This record gives sequence, C-alpha cells and structure tokens, in this order.
Amino acid sequence: MNDIYEEIADRIRGQVTDLEHLVQRVLMAWSHGTSSQDDKEISLDSVALNLHGFYSGLERLFELISRHVDQSVPAGEMWHRELLEQMGQEIRNVRPAVISSGRVSSLDELRRFRHLVRNVYTFNLLPGRMESLVLDLPELWSEVKAELLAFADFLSEVAKQTNDPEP
Repeated sequence: MNDIYEEIADRIRGQVTDLEHLVQRVLMAWSHGTSSQDDKEISLDSVALNLHGFYSGLERLFELISRHVDQSVPAGEMWHRELLEQMGQEIRNVRPAVISSGRVSSLDELRRFRHLVRNVYTFNLLPGRMESLVLDLPELWSEVKAELLAFADFLSEVAKQTNDPEP
C-alpha cells in the first residue's frame, strides 16, 4: 500500500504538467477565436476538445485515488458525478478531501460540459456557454492545482511514515 501511495503522488505531479498544458491550449484557442472571425469555429472546436481533455484528465486522477486510496469506486449511471463529490469529501482515518467542496461545483460545470461535448455535434455548442468556462478556468485551475499538489504531498508523507521503521 505504501508504494502505491507514492506512485499516485508521482502520477498527480506528472498530470499537473499535462493539465497545465491543456489550460494554456484552451486559453490560446479562445483568444485566437475571438480575434479572427475566419478561424472562430475551428478555435471553438479546439476549446471544446481541450476543456473535455482537461476534465477527463482530472477524472482519471480521481478514479485512481478512488480505487487505490478510498478503495471505493462509484458505479451506476451517476458515477461521474458521485466520483467528483467523493473527491470533495474527507474520508475519516483515510484521507483529507482531495478538492474543496467549493471546487466540486465549479468542476461539475466542466463535467457537464464534457458530457455535452461527447453527446452533441460541436457546431451545436454555444460560444456564450463556453465563455464562462474559459474565463473561470485560470483561477479554478490555480486552486485545483494547489489542492492536487497538497494531496500528493499528503500521500508522500503517508508513504514515508509507513516505510520508516519505528524507533
């Protein structure tokens, strides 16, 4: 169990870099799309795809934590929502909340948008709806990144404590 905690901590730290890259791609595509009418549709497609990828990357981390730390993975029709809620809760004697409850509702907006991207044609996506997600993304990502890195530190500390022999 100790080694898996350190592996998950390393995975979180590595994914933070990838997620940061996706955030930058969203912002770049958005700014390009709002300045050039000719490329607007292509830019919106890029924004949608990268927002989808961003949330999917977070969800993969949440699944990993759920499976190996919580040892309880939600199932059923609403599992995506339940997984997100699970990450916003402390599990007594197991772990602190991975993300704060305030972040759960903000991330739920991205989860619902990802669902929309998966289930409609991109030309049906509304730029006005995407705008609020894009404009909120830098601050949201800054907060989520800090929480993920703090959780990675928690996992590393638990792994260290359980690997160190008692005096």
